Amino acid sequence: MKTLSKNLPIKRLTPDDAQYFFGYYDLQPFNKSESLHLTHKASFRNRLQVKNDSAEVGFIELSTGKYERIDTTLAWNFQQGAMLQWNSLCPDKEVIYNTLRDGEFCGVVKDIMSGKERFLDRPVANVSRDGKYGLSINMSRLYDFRPGYGYAWPTDPDFYKKHSKDDGVYLIDMESGKSKLVISLDELWEFTGKYFSKDEKIIINHITFNPDASRFIMLVRNFHEKGVNHVTALVTASRDGSDMYLLSDYGLQSHYWWMNNDEVIFFSDGKELEACRGWYNTYVFKDKTHDGYMFADGFFDIDTHMSFSPDGRFMLSDTYPNLERYKRLRIYSPEKDTCVTLGYFRELENACTDVRCDLHPRWSRSGDSITFDSVHEGFRGIYEIKLDGKIEDLFE
Repeated sequence: MKTLSKNLPIKRLTPDDAQYFFGYYDLQPFNKSESLHLTHKASFRNRLQVKNDSAEVGFIELSTGKYERIDTTLAWNFQQGAMLQWNSLCPDKEVIYNTLRDGEFCGVVKDIMSGKERFLDRPVANVSRDGKYGLSINMSRLYDFRPGYGYAWPTDPDFYKKHSKDDGVYLIDMESGKSKLVISLDELWEFTGKYFSKDEKIIINHITFNPDASRFIMLVRNFHEKGVNHVTALVTASRDGSDMYLLSDYGLQSHYWWMNNDEVIFFSDGKELEACRGWYNTYVFKDKTHDGYMFADGFFDIDTHMSFSPDGRFMLSDTYPNLERYKRLRIYSPEKDTCVTLGYFRELENACTDVRCDLHPRWSRSGDSITFDSVHEGFRGIYEIKLDGKIEDLFE
């Protein structure tokens, strides 16, 4: 493994009059023509969102730097925002995000030009790349587990149920807006709960379709107990909830990215894999098997938000803060077996873990630039590094 550092110009895209951020690393912030970049706008930085705290969803016009509001929402958090993203069926005009309507969380598909909107009967946790399907989970339950990923109010009606038969994974038809329960929490407990010695309360923390939306993967976790960390199982299933597979039993499992329809890269303990070397690392798993391998010969041995360039040739990643509170932004070339550090960005002191500002780096549609969230100037902002089609030059 060869490591390099390169200094490229960094530009802040957002104003300095509020707290701006995009959110998660696996969502697309650029419209089709790459003239607009989506953003959230909040009035505070260093506390959790609570009942009646709102945030704006909007976009930056990249040619002018002008911010334009789309809507205001009560369904948001600091890690994933309101799941704001472009509708892949109309990627220059329509956005998707979550909101609160008539006392219930739901999804919205909105035309930013005309203002016309239609509603989904549940909030989206993931939308398929072709825009036809959505996945939904209980965002109120998620707030009880990790406030940085759930929505503050209304509260979970199944709070006292450890694994309800009436809650779990919902499949949304994005055209009609209607959803149906395809896997219940109780079914997930029956499928995975043999790991535990007693009945546990469980939660779905992250869930994502593979590229053709034939299957999805989810992180199934048990709720925290005082002084005890949660553990995570990796479960995959077909789009209709059938054919569940326990890719990895409860242990340490974290961020992931579908590399293709059958392989997913994960930060994991890798315990089911022959390639496991007995420590946490980044592994590639083959779905519906226990086959896989350690990625980059074990170089990525700390948790990271990873994503691959549109052509699949380069991996973008970040790190959590080191002891001096600096986070690294990196690009790795498997072809060259070379990792290039693009910069170090300081994290501010936080009142609690869930209000931190991870870099969550994202590729543009063309792969010619990346954007990320950061607080290194003393406030939340969105920053861009232009690669201008010369990414190969970074590895020379």
